[in-house]
Amino acid sequence: MAVAANTPIELINGVYGRLAENVAIGRERLGRPLTFAEKVLINHLRDPRNQELERGRSYADLDPDRVAMQDATAQMALLQFMTAGLPEAAVPSTVHCDHLIQAKSNARIDLATANDVNAEVYDFLESVSAKYGIGFWKPGSGIIHQVVLEQYAFPGGMMIGTDSHTPNAGGLGMVAIGVGGADAVDVMTGYPFNVRWPKLIGVKLTGTLAGWSAPKDIILEVARILTVKGGTGAIVEYFGPGAESISCTGKATICNMGAEIGATTSLFAYDPAMSRYLASTGRSDVAAAADAVAGDLRADDEVLADPASYFDEVIEIDLSSLKPLINGPHTPDRARKVSELGAEAKAEGWPMEISSALIGSCTNSSYEDISRAAAIARFAHQNGLSTKTPLLVTPGSEQVRATIERDGLLADLEQIGATVLANACGPCIGQWSRSDVEEGTENIIITSYNRNFPKRNDGLASTLAFVTSPETVVAMALSGRVDFDPTTDSLTNAAGEQVTIPVPVGVELPPKGFTAGENTFIAPPADSSKVVVKVSPTSDRLQLLEPFDKWDGNDFLNLPILMKAKGKCTTDHISAAGPWLKYRGHLENISGNMFIGAVNAFTDEVGQGKDQLDGTTKSFPDIGKSYHAAGQGWIAIGDENYGEGSSREHAAMEPRFRGAKVVLTRSFARIHETNLKKQGVLPLVFADPKVYDLIEQDDRINVLGLANLTPDVPVKCQIVKPDGTTIDFEGIQTMNDEQIGWFKAGGALNIIRQRQGV
Repeated sequence: MAVAANTPIELINGVYGRLAENVAIGRERLGRPLTFAEKVLINHLRDPRNQELERGRSYADLDPDRVAMQDATAQMALLQFMTAGLPEAAVPSTVHCDHLIQAKSNARIDLATANDVNAEVYDFLESVSAKYGIGFWKPGSGIIHQVVLEQYAFPGGMMIGTDSHTPNAGGLGMVAIGVGGADAVDVMTGYPFNVRWPKLIGVKLTGTLAGWSAPKDIILEVARILTVKGGTGAIVEYFGPGAESISCTGKATICNMGAEIGATTSLFAYDPAMSRYLASTGRSDVAAAADAVAGDLRADDEVLADPASYFDEVIEIDLSSLKPLINGPHTPDRARKVSELGAEAKAEGWPMEISSALIGSCTNSSYEDISRAAAIARFAHQNGLSTKTPLLVTPGSEQVRATIERDGLLADLEQIGATVLANACGPCIGQWSRSDVEEGTENIIITSYNRNFPKRNDGLASTLAFVTSPETVVAMALSGRVDFDPTTDSLTNAAGEQVTIPVPVGVELPPKGFTAGENTFIAPPADSSKVVVKVSPTSDRLQLLEPFDKWDGNDFLNLPILMKAKGKCTTDHISAAGPWLKYRGHLENISGNMFIGAVNAFTDEVGQGKDQLDGTTKSFPDIGKSYHAAGQGWIAIGDENYGEGSSREHAAMEPRFRGAKVVLTRSFARIHETNLKKQGVLPLVFADPKVYDLIEQDDRINVLGLANLTPDVPVKCQIVKPDGTTIDFEGIQTMNDEQIGWFKAGGALNIIRQRQGV
């Protein structure tokens, strides 16, 4: 299979060639008009005529057009793929090196350091990509989602990516779903992507953005309304007259942060803004092909006229009245107007000074984003203003970096004191070597990123992180304070004059077109038979995988509770990033971070608990190691929305590796629940959430009747008290027949190996 630096028009024409027929099948089967999301999904069903299509209940087998993997998750995904016994990936696939570059000095120094420090991992990823027909984007290419938007996404397409912000491509009308590595392995081995048929949330946009309001404010408002779990199990589809007023990259920002509400994905219908973006990025042929089928790259007219009859929930937002928002700290759904932050900070006793301001990330690093930020910087320089706090800028891709450098936008930012970082994730995913603040010193950072969990950006629990638009970040960096409202307040320049920042005006697309910059793509060779995959047997960063043991056919009895999490327990809490990213290809070593961020519900301590085998207090990773060595299976208990955040499957693989049998919670985030299923761990939800409160530190758990696991039938469980008394309760499981097969086989990968005769 030829893998190129873009999506071949032949593939796109194939998708469009079957679109009308499959849309007609969908309308006939459902007996009604279709939303845009339904059209895309039905067009990618493996069996459009017979697949069950019951929202929130049936499971669908989909055939994605593409798989994209970032370097932190690609390691484990490709280590799993190597065990499947196939000569090449079955669908077009790419690896993007963006997560392992640590921000410390500047783009040039940090990239050189990353190439040196991570040489072993990059050599593995480049060689395994070459071996199995996978495209490889070198370090410095840019953030996976920006590169996908520029090169691969197309209206009406469907893809999966091993990163939770894969829905970014919904800004170009694509159903793009974040998954764990095991899902990627399924698709790369030719099997369908299996997902619960989603519910649909419609967001009707009216009016147009005005003043300081930006596309980022739309998704911050949606997060406020729906909360971090309100989109779970649903696709969010944006429509209405206001939708067409938003640029393609603005739409991508909105879809990107749909991950923060737990949505399966988010998308917009094809419109002129997408056509303009395709043309500007050298894909006029794709725009022409989309134009020819544009009627099916949008919801049917009846849906737009009466959305409440077709969506499970409809939200309406008037863009004309939307004010600039800033969300945080510690959760992306805690919203308030920028104008209200100062008063809230004073009431909460938060610092008033901003310690750092950061713009970029996969959410806000487009040409338009940087142009609005640069407009403020240009005005500030002309009027004697400079930043009062460090300002760090992350371009989204080499193409964006080269273009904003050519057009003078980088210089505009640098002349007010900004530092330009590498084209990579950097501080957004914890790759920030920060030395200006010590642990325990409460401080505030303002970013244009997507997540603001504790320790997320700099590893410091004492950092309070807030997310907002890039232009608001730059304006607040000029003041250095959280009580500055750029819409009304003025600043004092070096001459003592009062200066009011005008509303920033950005440029949707570069007037001179994009320039590609350095060529950072490596296509796989036509003949890979002589390619050797580079994995050292003595490496502490890469480790070939051994299959997990299959289920032994017995119930789980007397399971000790390794960890009971209190409150928010994201995948960052379960498997921290930052310094641990270097071990993402070594399952045993990465397991040293298991649950280190989780709050122990029994003691309120972070990252440690009681080893039930010897009665001592240890770190959660050490308890896991102890149980593993003793052959003792165990259970983890979670609170609401357990596993929200990143798609990292390490948060499922580490517990599985250390002997976890069950994870029992009040509720799960979608991707993490699927990842547990894929690895052969049984995910259960309390039928009665109050049972969570009955579980005590020295209790044991029985999980019964596993030989009779049946889809949608609850599992009988017991709390066994130290005195032998029991409390019966039920655990809800959401597995279908195929997923029950994964559990019994010891994981989905074992099923693939069986089918391949490995």
